[in-house]
Amino acid sequence: MKVYYCSSEAYPFSKSGGLADVAAALPKTLQNHGNQLKVFIPMYQQNVNDLDALEKLGETTIIIEQKTYKATYYHAVFEELTYILIYNKQLFNRKRFYGYDDDPLRFLFFNHAILSYIDKFSDFPEILHINDWQTSLIPFLIDVDYIKKDEAFKHIKTLLTIHNLEKQGSFPLENEKLLSHKNFTYIHLDKLNFLKTGIMRAHAINTVSESYRQEILTRFYGFNLQGPLKSRQYQLFGILNGFDETLYTPEKSQFLVQNYNENTFEIGKKYNKKALLKQLNLEYDVDKPMIAFINRFARQKGIDLMMQIMDEYLEKNQCYLIIMGQGEPLYASYFEQLSKKYPKLVYYKNSYQMTLSHQVYAASDLFLLPSLFEPCGLNQMIAMKFGSLPIVRETGGLKDTVTPYNKFTGIGVGFSFKNNDEDELKDAIDQAFALYHHEKKIFNDLIHQAMHVHHSMDKMANQYESLYLKLIENKI
Repeated sequence: MKVYYCSSEAYPFSKSGGLADVAAALPKTLQNHGNQLKVFIPMYQQNVNDLDALEKLGETTIIIEQKTYKATYYHAVFEELTYILIYNKQLFNRKRFYGYDDDPLRFLFFNHAILSYIDKFSDFPEILHINDWQTSLIPFLIDVDYIKKDEAFKHIKTLLTIHNLEKQGSFPLENEKLLSHKNFTYIHLDKLNFLKTGIMRAHAINTVSESYRQEILTRFYGFNLQGPLKSRQYQLFGILNGFDETLYTPEKSQFLVQNYNENTFEIGKKYNKKALLKQLNLEYDVDKPMIAFINRFARQKGIDLMMQIMDEYLEKNQCYLIIMGQGEPLYASYFEQLSKKYPKLVYYKNSYQMTLSHQVYAASDLFLLPSLFEPCGLNQMIAMKFGSLPIVRETGGLKDTVTPYNKFTGIGVGFSFKNNDEDELKDAIDQAFALYHHEKKIFNDLIHQAMHVHHSMDKMANQYESLYLKLIENKI
């Protein structure tokens, strides 16, 4: 199958979150399965210095609100995967990817530029796989504009993947002047809503876990889009994200003092814990449980719950807490203050570093992610691969990936709680601590089970291929 994967970011060219990793790993895996893939992304400021090293394919002009914008196409290959980088100095030569007042113009241009590439080079895919609000206007533009230019556009099937429903590309309605066709499709709650447009116009939609698919049809998780989603629920699917397990394996990681696998983790994790305690200048007690939190600092991640309970554990000298990430200043300030208050128990890194993250995953005993909502989540999967047992709230992808410990069967790969409640989170942590201190054999058995779980890109790609095929065969 011929698939064009459209994303606002993709590793290694641009990355602000997990979308960038998926936008590289999934197309690469699909290509390895014998499909034809191209990845379309904007060229941001950080890539401009590479212009001379890239192959220039050509240019098109795009007219928006009677103004002309030039789209320049560059060809790049990374790990045998083809990328088409779309550049406009005025719109994309900026430090940040998102968060500008003219984002409606910037990403309307990007959507047009992808379709103009197809038109200019008569290079028609079978599937246009679009992602999140930044590319959600593509199905609408095909319907109202590009089919009139070339009837071949009507044979393209579109799949919209929603990675996070909270981010909708919702802008003041005055921005509808950018669109040449007035239409109710793009209006939602008296605003121009990119994501709603994609939901209503794409041939099929999917989320990144089955539980999240079910949740977003409800008022609590629907972020005011549950109505449009319910109208498309029979074309709405859940496909769990995977990750490149070759990049995250304690058996081969070059960043660890000692590699290990599911049979040697007891020795391996202890060596890595000893090394990390010394490296971070923390109190040296290898028998004290270490909790890791590696993620964005956002309300979504359940940090408010952490703020209510972590002092209690740290005051009693019950655990280490290792924090890595960046995000909202309120949470960054909290973590910084916590590290100053408990300098021998808490380590805080206001950034993400691959080397240190591997070391923290390997050294930690528990991985905390008490999210308010979680479309999929990747870090809990990585933690399990390194033998760090997740403590999660039962929502979205966390519910689908973390089987909580069952004391009657002994089955489980972590610990969970149901409601956004501090006492329930404390109960889950206390259960984990009790097993760690008093039932070490059971605790280690859970680690063994967790390390055996596979969330491979191949499994994920197979499900997307099946969905593509149904689209092409008009079975959706």
